Amino acid sequence: MTESVLVIGKRPCRVVSLNTVIVGTGAAGFNAALRLRDYGQDDIAIVTEGVEMGTSRNTGSDKQTYYKMNLCGDFADSPRAMAEDLFRGKAVDGDIAYAEAALSVPCFIRLAELGVPFPVNRYGEYVGYKTDHDPRARATSAGPLTSRLMTEALERAVGRAGIRIFDGCMAVSVVKKDGEAVGLLCLDLSRAADEEGRFLLFRAKNIVYATGGPAGIYADTVYPCGHSGASGVAFEAGVRGKNLTEWQFGLASVNPRWNVSGTYMQVLPRFVSVDADGTEREFLAEYFSSPEECLSMVFKKGYEWPFDCRKALEGSSVIDLLVYRERVLRGRRVFLDFRSNPFGMEDLPYDALREEAREYLKNAGACFGTPIERLTHMNAPAVELYQSKGVDITKEMLEIALCAQHNNGGLDINLWWETNVPHLFAAGEVAASHGVYRPGGSALNAGQVGSMRAAQYIAYRGTGEPIGEAEFAAAAAGPLAYHRALTQSMLTGEDTASEIMRRAAARMTKYGGAIRDPEQIAAALTETERDLANFADTVRVASPGQLRTAYRLRDMLISQRMYLTAMREFPAHGGGSRGSAIYSDAGGACPPGFDDSFRFRLDDGALDGSVQLVSYGENECGVSWRPVRPLPEGGGFFENVWRAYRENKNIY
Repeated sequence: MTESVLVIGKRPCRVVSLNTVIVGTGAAGFNAALRLRDYGQDDIAIVTEGVEMGTSRNTGSDKQTYYKMNLCGDFADSPRAMAEDLFRGKAVDGDIAYAEAALSVPCFIRLAELGVPFPVNRYGEYVGYKTDHDPRARATSAGPLTSRLMTEALERAVGRAGIRIFDGCMAVSVVKKDGEAVGLLCLDLSRAADEEGRFLLFRAKNIVYATGGPAGIYADTVYPCGHSGASGVAFEAGVRGKNLTEWQFGLASVNPRWNVSGTYMQVLPRFVSVDADGTEREFLAEYFSSPEECLSMVFKKGYEWPFDCRKALEGSSVIDLLVYRERVLRGRRVFLDFRSNPFGMEDLPYDALREEAREYLKNAGACFGTPIERLTHMNAPAVELYQSKGVDITKEMLEIALCAQHNNGGLDINLWWETNVPHLFAAGEVAASHGVYRPGGSALNAGQVGSMRAAQYIAYRGTGEPIGEAEFAAAAAGPLAYHRALTQSMLTGEDTASEIMRRAAARMTKYGGAIRDPEQIAAALTETERDLANFADTVRVASPGQLRTAYRLRDMLISQRMYLTAMREFPAHGGGSRGSAIYSDAGGACPPGFDDSFRFRLDDGALDGSVQLVSYGENECGVSWRPVRPLPEGGGFFENVWRAYRENKNIY
């Protein structure tokens, strides 16, 4: 790695030259750097907007899950069996599913050896449990902060390896030459006030993009405040979006942002809405015919936490719809209240609950008291977690919303996690390795496998120096000139960026969230395209420190344009409601008690074997479809595999 100053467009610019730059300091980014070092590639560095930011480090749940092949007891399991279960998630590429299954064990064991405290029994088995969409008890957990523990363990290893981290650098553009990625343009946040020095270029043979999902496009989101994503930079560079319609939504607190899954629901709290006048209502009572039916459904919501349109007519996902209606359509704030029992009851009718709720609470010894007393009894760390974030749920209500939680789609990748832009790889949530459904915890495994695969390919096939300085300067001249002019035009001493961002995020939550009306999506897309077209003329910041906000807004609008295009075209292509999204359909069924805007028809499965691809364009975004890549056979005759491995490590 070398650092120099190149004259580009008659003005000097700092340039770092190296083989591979990794963007992002979450679990996937750190693992990519560590694996590259393991495979002998030392000419690397990490770029990050902020080391302490990101979803991996700052999120979790009541028991955050890691999904891998079974490693205990007499469960019959294999890479093929796990790959089949992942592939069954619909719109999944089979080769990616197979790689995630085959490498789940080595990636998991690596984390355990780095110090992530996954529990073992006295014989050394990594015990497991069943999670959603999981037939073989493959799940395990290190507690509510599994991904944080992973990130910290990987970061310590990166530190021991002496890998350079450029902190405070925000990716704003991929530099390309002849359609290939050759570098990265970053805004140096520490020098934002320096007109000549605010940009830093990386001249690189390879880029590993590990920036997480596009968290910033929604207002109601459970992603941590320090994470917004940077998918727009990749889309603008020509990377195709894949399965962008497929999100996972679920109930979460809004401050702090945290999933209210599992025991938060199973202790049966009150659901309260508050209008502008401060009037409180237990709005679930308006829907359910009896307290027993209501409480049984709330309990079920705990282990069926993600919103699922298949459970929206008669199942637990009607709870999500009721929260959405109160908050988004009626404009009321919604809270969970753990301080007293629902509906003014001193004692709950435990014996009248449905069997699954009744037996669970009895077995847990939790048929007593108030919700907070039951929660403290069953899962005291769940109470302490909120206290550590400054919220005492023993004394105050917890505001919630139906929030974006995970994007199953993202950047289109091949078997080695390389995008359609050569030398640009994607790993972690930013990469589209999932489909409509996925087992809980499979995202953590996917990030580790994807970053490992990218590192393997780069270390074997992507060695060597980046393009020459003169070629690079010519390729970087256009993007650098554009962004230099853009930053100067935005620095006017006023702030319009914050309000435009607030309005755009609220628009996406209302029209591109879990409930989607095709006509409203089209209107929202038109407004988004207008905001983007007028960006240079309307977006202003009060100080250089706000340039970060402006670039987040730019990335948000590019991403929203891609995602709304995908959502607009999905029902037009014959798609119906599936996964975590309802598309309004006047000819469909309606949950009892809801108006016609909630009518929908379940998808007929005709698109289960296809993936939707979206390409960014200045005039319009293009949409195409292709069949999923099939599930490979795997295995092989040992002597043949061994011979090929000796020749090329089977990396091709």
